[in-house]
Amino acid sequence: MPVRATAPWLATATLLAAAVGSLRAEGRLWICACGRVQVWAGDAWGPGSSQHLFDPYSFTHLLHGFALAGLLVWTAPRLPTAWRFAVAVALEAAWEVIENSPAVIARYRATAALGYQGDTIVNSLGDIVACALGLALARWLGVRRAVAGAAVVEIGLLITIRDSLLLDAPTLIYPIPAIRAWQLPR
Repeated sequence: MPVRATAPWLATATLLAAAVGSLRAEGRLWICACGRVQVWAGDAWGPGSSQHLFDPYSFTHLLHGFALAGLLVWTAPRLPTAWRFAVAVALEAAWEVIENSPAVIARYRATAALGYQGDTIVNSLGDIVACALGLALARWLGVRRAVAGAAVVEIGLLITIRDSLLLDAPTLIYPIPAIRAWQLPR
């Protein structure tokens, strides 16, 4: 395989390794402190959330992939698909490192997720995989169906966990007490 064809995949692997190294340097655990790795932890408000490979918040990372697909097509229409993938993985990996920094974890605890401990490395990798899947799915669906799919995911998250990508980001920046009260588990 020529270097030009392998370069984006090598870049992606390097970026993933750098993200894992950064997360570990931040003190993130490899796996849940419980000592187990589960593929799915379904209770968004439970102790397994953000600790196992996938959880309900993985769907917000799928939506990151949808958004990045649109953004990259719009800003870099001539960029080959493999390089778009590498850029999307780089952006999602950077988000995982930022999201798990002590400052952002403290902000989440103060505004949205009481008791939030941050992600395990396994969960961060699952979130990156979810983003990559969202990127591929958005490309396959096309713009209209991807937008409709994103709306269905957002509504589904609002119904099932009382949170979503569109609520999470603003709540982190500027918490609204009424939304926070509505989100609290019952």
